[in-house]
Amino acid sequence: MTNPGVCPSEVDPLKGEEGDLGGSGVGAPTSPSKKSKGACGGGLRFSRLSGWRTAAFLFSLFLCLTIVFAFSFILPCPTRPDYLQTWNRTLHAAATYDFLAIEYIDEDKVKDVLFTYKSNKGSEENKTCESEGLSSPCVFVLAVDGTHGNNIWELPLNYDLLWAQCGLGVAGVEGKGTCLFAHTNTLTAISYTGNVLWQQSSSPGVGAALPVLSVPDLNGDGTEDLALILPQQNQMKLVFLSGKTGVTLGSEVEVCGEVSSSHMLHQTAKKAQYLLLQTGSGLIAEGLWNLVAKAGLQKEVKKDAAWEKRRNGTGPIMIYPSRSLQRVSSVSLGGGVPPLLLMTGPSPSAAEGEQDTSQPGGVSIMELLDGQSLTSRWRANTTKLLSQPTFGFFNKDDIPDVVMEEDTGNGTKRVVVLDGNSGLELWSVTLQHVPHAPAPASIVTLHSYSVFMLWGEMLGNQTESGTDKHFSNLLYPYYADVLLQKTIPVEQIIACEVTLLERGRHAAYLVLTGPHASEGAEPEAAGSVVLTKRKLKGDITDSLVLGVRGTVAPDNAESIKEAFQRLRFQD
Repeated sequence: MTNPGVCPSEVDPLKGEEGDLGGSGVGAPTSPSKKSKGACGGGLRFSRLSGWRTAAFLFSLFLCLTIVFAFSFILPCPTRPDYLQTWNRTLHAAATYDFLAIEYIDEDKVKDVLFTYKSNKGSEENKTCESEGLSSPCVFVLAVDGTHGNNIWELPLNYDLLWAQCGLGVAGVEGKGTCLFAHTNTLTAISYTGNVLWQQSSSPGVGAALPVLSVPDLNGDGTEDLALILPQQNQMKLVFLSGKTGVTLGSEVEVCGEVSSSHMLHQTAKKAQYLLLQTGSGLIAEGLWNLVAKAGLQKEVKKDAAWEKRRNGTGPIMIYPSRSLQRVSSVSLGGGVPPLLLMTGPSPSAAEGEQDTSQPGGVSIMELLDGQSLTSRWRANTTKLLSQPTFGFFNKDDIPDVVMEEDTGNGTKRVVVLDGNSGLELWSVTLQHVPHAPAPASIVTLHSYSVFMLWGEMLGNQTESGTDKHFSNLLYPYYADVLLQKTIPVEQIIACEVTLLERGRHAAYLVLTGPHASEGAEPEAAGSVVLTKRKLKGDITDSLVLGVRGTVAPDNAESIKEAFQRLRFQD
């Protein structure tokens, strides 16, 4: 008789069934001894198969783990750059200019800062104007690391700086962007790495008004070129320059017979570019294709048939007739949609002298135009504006809303948010007004709302600070009844920028303070120029939670601060 204790089919019934199936079939007549032998033998064979399977599984697991560990050392996870939440860069015996550029300069994936200052010596030891072959004082261009505020590079230039502009899109030899610096007799192009790309001492672009415009490659050298607008007596002329060498391309072109106070390049739905100029008769446009042809350049440039139908004869296209136009702003919608155009100026009756808009209460008109059809989307009445309107998302209709500052008299201002879709008022607050305070700014969050930064002290909460302090306020539309107010101990703010220093994160603002070089401040008698970077969330803990319409309970204030701390941002 077979011993049941040595047969695995009786220990494990499932294995026994597998063994029976491997025999002669169900219902086959077998003797008890053959059945037992077949069951035990089949169990041994399957036991050996199970061992091979286990070995194969363990070998596969070992191989996978080996590959994972190997690649973890070969391709390590990227690490975020270490940075200071707050840093200061101080330059003694210096004056500065209203110029602040935020660009990627070094390789740490954090934006850096460029600014200019006037001094007898640079920030680096033993670097003076005389040692660089320049008369003293001179102008220094300084690039500062966004992570810690250290120098990246510094470059001296002639003292008579007229204007500076970065982000032109003109590629340097390093494949990075370009900054253009204009002096009385010189134009200098400098790459983001601090190298002089070219310098023209007799360029017709000297004396051009800002902004300088980047245009497509006109001479086929693979580099975007420049268009400079030149005011000459009672007319505006244009000259094209090579972005690679700075030499003149073609001939000088007359744009219009009026003086322009501002200009911009606008792209239509057909990808055609038009130069917009704000003149005494209103906003006019001239096609880039026409200007290029008049300059004698053999370059085919797109034109928009719908815009060309608006042209009267051979002159420029009239976009918005108004003899009282004060400001023109471009509102980007993204996705290839032409930007909207925001017009601001006194009402017709005020322009004729019936109302004085230099005093609070004067009526002004704000009108938003479609960027393609040029039809009016909405029109709203305002009072005298204190700054250029800015934009952000107060609601979720995907159309940027308008933020403006109205003069209400007695040293106060009213900050108003208008719906970008309808022009209706969405929110407002009255703050103390300090001259030369920064204009409102905003950063978009992952929830499609913007966080707005407003400047001014809340009424009814005044301190004994005098004029040596500014007050920044954070507004988040989800908590529209409160502002987070932070005291900034600086007196004269020359420039301020709110931005993301990294892709999708690191919301911060940079403040440039000190004597203003353009107002005649000389380095010998000047104070200190200070560039300060502050992380936006770093101010939340020390901020006061103030109600727009009333007070906020302390327990609720802490929960609101926590909500601000949890915000995440997008580009």
